[in-house]
Amino acid sequence: MAFLVPFDGSYLAEAALMRAAEYGEALDEDVIALSVVPDDESYAIDVGWYEQREDDPFSVQYVAGKLRDGVADIAPEAAFRHERIDTGTAAAIAARITEIADEIRPSVVFLGTENVGEIAQPVTSVAGGVAENATYDVHVVRYYAPPSIPAVGLEEGSYTEG
Repeated sequence: MAFLVPFDGSYLAEAALMRAAEYGEALDEDVIALSVVPDDESYAIDVGWYEQREDDPFSVQYVAGKLRDGVADIAPEAAFRHERIDTGTAAAIAARITEIADEIRPSVVFLGTENVGEIAQPVTSVAGGVAENATYDVHVVRYYAPPSIPAVGLEEGSYTEG
């Protein structure tokens, strides 16, 4: 099995990748970062993947390379995969992620999104389209740093197996 992380370079996608890498190391699971890159220069500019320059023309490979570098900086052990699509709509991106998830069959998909309350009614959310698939668990990452959890103090003999 593996953990799948849709990765667009946003700070919550970075957080999801960090979390997946931590869980992957602890549970001996592979981590796959997946970037879906629309072949659309204006989309790439809007999301901050590309700055228009004459000496460096837009290409999906260029953007994928930048995203791959981001994955390597955060989780060097993670595999990277990118997929090219024609349109940059949330529905198209979510559909492609879901297709790849059906192929990979991950045990968990780690989603970085602040729209967790809107997942039930995904209008413009990639996360909503991915989360609705029932063939894998979804770990939603809403904060860059996980909340701290106080240590649980168990008294000797207070734990029983049952």
